[in-house]
Amino acid sequence: MKIYTKTGDKGQTSLIGGTRVPKYHLRIEVYGTVDELNSYIGLIMCQGIDNYDQQLLKEIQDRLFTIGASLAADPDKSKMKIPDLHDADIALLEKEMDLMNENLPDLKHFVLPGGNTVISYCHIARCVCRRAERLAVALAENSFIDERITIYLNRLSDYLFVLARKLTVYFNAEENIWIPRV
Repeated sequence: MKIYTKTGDKGQTSLIGGTRVPKYHLRIEVYGTVDELNSYIGLIMCQGIDNYDQQLLKEIQDRLFTIGASLAADPDKSKMKIPDLHDADIALLEKEMDLMNENLPDLKHFVLPGGNTVISYCHIARCVCRRAERLAVALAENSFIDERITIYLNRLSDYLFVLARKLTVYFNAEENIWIPRV
């Protein structure tokens, strides 16, 4: 099987279901951003974090592929069975945030991105996740997408923020707090 098909050479691509759309179509932008997010999560996994967090991030990557498949399908024409995102996927993120927060100092200031490389990658992933969420919300105004996608992306950005804080403690880095100048 060849990777290149040449069918996109004129700036069009196909959704699952066969619909051709321009590569700048909002649906393509959303799932492309989810793919970008997934790549950053892969980068975080390679930074010497503990096995538990690696395995959870691998599960998140799987869920992001599920989201990408759902977004890549034409909601009006696709007959393909696509895996579903479940309420339990969202609940898992919430549970993990609650567990991490039990061992973190109270949050009394805004946190600036930084601390070390992996913490910074978490913040980059969080920002990409927020962009994916904004794009998904915009797409949902004119086209069907499962509402759990935007909820999951919202929780995932929060999870990535809490993970950055957890890794700050794990790597004994200093939390980079914002203290506004008055």
